[in-house]
Amino acid sequence: MASQTDRIEKKIVLKAPRARVWRALSDAKEFGAWFGASFTGAFAPGKKMEGTITSKGYEGFKFEITVDRMEPERLFSFRWHPYAIDPKVDYSAEPATLIVFELEEVDGGTQLRVVESGFERIPLARRAEAFRKNDEGWGMQLKNIERHVTEAR
Repeated sequence: MASQTDRIEKKIVLKAPRARVWRALSDAKEFGAWFGASFTGAFAPGKKMEGTITSKGYEGFKFEITVDRMEPERLFSFRWHPYAIDPKVDYSAEPATLIVFELEEVDGGTQLRVVESGFERIPLARRAEAFRKNDEGWGMQLKNIERHVTEAR
């Protein structure tokens, strides 16, 4: 079993149908809208995608994800280098963490669970900060997706 410092897990019940939440996760343009990034192209399993941050304070910052799995209306996952924000550092040799979004129908909407795991393989010099920043970040991102899927469209 993974330790408390290897994985971040968050859950939220979204007052939206599972199909709506799935679209917000699996469509690169929609994902970027709530996540605060822009992507060119469509998400597909095995595809490497470069994102550009659009969030205030980090505008223009580039990052890369590799889409892992896409199981319609059930699971979306990708890998990335957590909190890889120093433009002078090449993070490509570091292990990536795995982010898994799972959807489940529940009373009142859709439960979204996000788990990011693999922090114990991140170099010790930056592991604690990456874990802390991403723990805070996923809390904010769940609020962002909640706003995104419940606003009138």
